[in-house]
Amino acid sequence: MIQPIAGDAWPWARSYPGGFSPDVALDTWPVHTLVDQGAERFGDAVAFVFRDAKVSYRDLKREVDRAAAAFVAIGIGKGDRVALLLPNTLYHPYAFFGALKAGATVVHLSPLDAPKVIAHKLSDSGARTLVSTNIGGIAAGAVALLDAGLVNRIVVGDDSRFGPSPLTGPLPAENGVIGWDDFAGKTQPDAAFPIVGVEDLALLQYTGGTTGLPKAAVLTHANLSAAVSSYALWSAADGLTRPGQEKVLLFLPLFHIYALVSVMLRALGDGQTLVMHTRFDPETALAEIEAGATVFPGVPTMWIAICSLPGFERRDISTLHYCASGGAPLPVEVARKLKDMAGIELLGGWGMTETSPAGTNIPRGRPDKSGTVGLPLPGIGMRIVALDDPRRELPPGETGELAVRGANVTSGYLNRPEEDETSFIDGWFLTGDIGYFDQDGFLFLVDRKKDMIISGGFNIYPQMIEQAIYEHPDVEEVLVIGIPDAYRGEAAKAFVKLRAGAPDLTLDVLRTFLKGRLGPHELPAALEIRAALPRTPVGKLSKLELKREEREKPAPQHQGA
Repeated sequence: MIQPIAGDAWPWARSYPGGFSPDVALDTWPVHTLVDQGAERFGDAVAFVFRDAKVSYRDLKREVDRAAAAFVAIGIGKGDRVALLLPNTLYHPYAFFGALKAGATVVHLSPLDAPKVIAHKLSDSGARTLVSTNIGGIAAGAVALLDAGLVNRIVVGDDSRFGPSPLTGPLPAENGVIGWDDFAGKTQPDAAFPIVGVEDLALLQYTGGTTGLPKAAVLTHANLSAAVSSYALWSAADGLTRPGQEKVLLFLPLFHIYALVSVMLRALGDGQTLVMHTRFDPETALAEIEAGATVFPGVPTMWIAICSLPGFERRDISTLHYCASGGAPLPVEVARKLKDMAGIELLGGWGMTETSPAGTNIPRGRPDKSGTVGLPLPGIGMRIVALDDPRRELPPGETGELAVRGANVTSGYLNRPEEDETSFIDGWFLTGDIGYFDQDGFLFLVDRKKDMIISGGFNIYPQMIEQAIYEHPDVEEVLVIGIPDAYRGEAAKAFVKLRAGAPDLTLDVLRTFLKGRLGPHELPAALEIRAALPRTPVGKLSKLELKREEREKPAPQHQGA
């Protein structure tokens, strides 16, 4: 049991649903015990649906125990790292919980990562055992890692086990490759497992969104379970989900912290059924909702795609009990359209890899707080600090950097002592997000610190410009970055994807539309229309490629008014 943050003020307490207090202790536990408890509490209730396979909570425990025994049998234990190169498949929970039960630390790799990035994550983490599957060319890519000497062994799960799929690829047969059935199918699940403590390292989760190679946030069993406990307290207070009654759509990738903790761990702790898909498709998502799905957590790009489907407003989505958007800022205009078109109150919040990713949530029924990312979750301390002095806390209404601390927050980064030095001040983690609290304790974010544009001495926040551009009826997606400007130092440039069939949009027309919505210094000085905008491996819109392109262009001239 981790005690609450002594002495901290909780100014958002007055806004908590049902008078519930944010000043609470958060339960912590070894993450894999969630599976043991689920088998006892929920038995034959369905934990996962994946294609033709239905896995009960009791089945899940049996598969996890076999995987854990198999890891132990090959010498994996405390201090070892097991890498998972897996899209959404049942092999993920089997291997994830199995490795943790064996005492190992999981290292998440993304199947969409470039080979250079995967090589970096393996060498940086020290993982020498890799679990993969033959979906598409993933298994073949894993074999290349073996051939390059980056791993010692690969365990490959046969995708055809869960029913026919056009995604299923060939199974490799090279030396050093073990089939999942040979690996785990013949082990005895009653093996002796090590005692795992809450302060043991559970996960090395690599962060994206920064320049250079990614860094791994060090997340313990306590960090992950504290986040789950905080979500559970909030959900119970606000009635977001009903224990044992929900069918949760899982399109989000489990190798990402949002899906792993906020969706999978949270759902399994409450006895829900996870309806898992390997890839997102908006039509498939709507079909699942019409077939009875009740909870749908997504990212903004998913909701934008669903809203753009012809006839979406006429579809029957009445089974939905709770919808959320996370992983990236949700355009206010998208939330408004969903409410107007389908009556969906799209909730969500803020979090990051380093907070496991619990941070804030938006309570139900607060339309007066448009644009907020919500209230700090139970047991998590937050404050806004000055950009020029992170030890100076700012009062409500003043904009600065968000700092956070709590049992869910990482203790630092793997092999990055210099990052730890600059990321923590007096026990508070500096998030790099810029925003403010209002008088009611609601958090509003205006941008990432590293994305801020300084133009003619003014601080300009691209996210605020993006929110205004999203109000234009012809805009489907937008990203705004700073570009060099010979007169002002920097200026804002908008990259826009238009809706299908929309007329061309010029810079002058866009600036005219934005007048009154933005200050003169915030109006974009350049506009580029694109057929598609770049995305990260988990589907979030990404500015990195756009910034790189702009850096490689010739020296700029004055960009205009």
